[in-house]
Amino acid sequence: MIRSRAFSQTEHRPAILWLLSFVILGSALVLLYPDADQQDAGYHYLFARWSWHEPYYLIGVWTRPLFTLIYSVPAQLGYPAAKSFTLLLSLATAWQSYRLASQFRLERAAMVIPLLVLQPAFFLLFTETQTESLFALIFVVALRLYHSGRTRSALVAVSLLILVRPEGFFIGVIWGLWILLSPREWPWWRRLLETLWLALGAIMWWTIASLMTRDPLWILHDWPADWQMGSVANGQGPIFWYIVLLPLIVGPLLLPPFVLGLRHLLRSREPLLGVSSFLALFALHSVLFWRGWFGAAGYPRYLVCVSPAIAIVTLAGWSRIGALAHRGVQAVVLVISFLVCLFYVDGYRFTRDARAVDDAVQWLRLNPVSYARLIYSQPYTCIRLGCASSDRPALTADREHNLDILRSSQSGTLLFWDSDVGPKWYGLRASDFEALGYRRLFSKSYRLEGWFFKLSWRYHGGPRFQEMHLYYR
Repeated sequence: MIRSRAFSQTEHRPAILWLLSFVILGSALVLLYPDADQQDAGYHYLFARWSWHEPYYLIGVWTRPLFTLIYSVPAQLGYPAAKSFTLLLSLATAWQSYRLASQFRLERAAMVIPLLVLQPAFFLLFTETQTESLFALIFVVALRLYHSGRTRSALVAVSLLILVRPEGFFIGVIWGLWILLSPREWPWWRRLLETLWLALGAIMWWTIASLMTRDPLWILHDWPADWQMGSVANGQGPIFWYIVLLPLIVGPLLLPPFVLGLRHLLRSREPLLGVSSFLALFALHSVLFWRGWFGAAGYPRYLVCVSPAIAIVTLAGWSRIGALAHRGVQAVVLVISFLVCLFYVDGYRFTRDARAVDDAVQWLRLNPVSYARLIYSQPYTCIRLGCASSDRPALTADREHNLDILRSSQSGTLLFWDSDVGPKWYGLRASDFEALGYRRLFSKSYRLEGWFFKLSWRYHGGPRFQEMHLYYR
């Protein structure tokens, strides 16, 4: 067992300086990228903001109960405040990762902070309202508790992960097997009883949902339709897909120390609990995307859930590469890693749509209309206009269903639509609204460039061509 030791304020100084630098960087990201790279972030924010009025959001499968509960407070202050709250969670994750590296007595433990934040996938979610960031924080806290000898508290923390993301179930299984199979002074029946703590979060969720809905099978009935075994809702890929994505998960220049650190830790067999959690999640998502099960989409951000373990592994290899001992080489590696991360964020074309939405919202405020219902294609529109996510009718991928909703909409309906997400997700274009008798108020085309990078690389980056439309009945 690895136990922590006391640290002086001087020893913490490098870690604090890293955190302060990333506070400044994260604050800039909040200002420069007011939305996110995917619509999920906007919807999660809306669920949290309106959960006090719609308690269903606090027990829903896709709305993630614990995430929604925790974010429900900062969400009342607005979207930028919720994004800033994610920044604080990310920095807390970095600090806890540093304390964990110190428990393991790894050399230059403070370096784990940039090795975490400069993982491209982690950097992408650094200030977004996605669920992986909260998962990563609880995960690293659980690791710290476990390696401090507080096993039961660690298991309780792991049990909460199922309330944040579905991966929590599989992490719980890995931890349960670890407790059962690890050599301990406890008899087998005691180890078996201890693993029951891993079910605490799920039991709490099931109990509260049953009491609120009076349906003991509520969680099953609320299960998303595209999260079925063979749904293939988001496509498929090769079994080695996540190996290809490793540069985005770990960082292209950080891959060599990561591989070396993984090899070293597997050989030394300590600390393997974090390593086994990473390997289990890596293998799980590889299989899910390969088979197309449960709507797996093959996103690198899924591995942000165990990003602290990735950073610890990278740090373990960092000190074992002789060339990195030179501070000049280290600085070059970190600067290039930062530029890669910045390009990764800045090159996401969807993040720029917020500028077009803001422009259309500004036009609407200068030319106001009275509307009783808002139908939109992007959640950021709802965020900017202050509506609740439940106000919009349930649009689906079924075009005819959506057309029927538009036909039956009463007078005073405002449509806020774009030319990309609207057609892709809902099968509706601006021409459909005119055919249904809606009056066009505003229509504008946009060429949206990145803030820092103008060129594209392998379909990433380059200009974003978008249109925004306002229609009214």
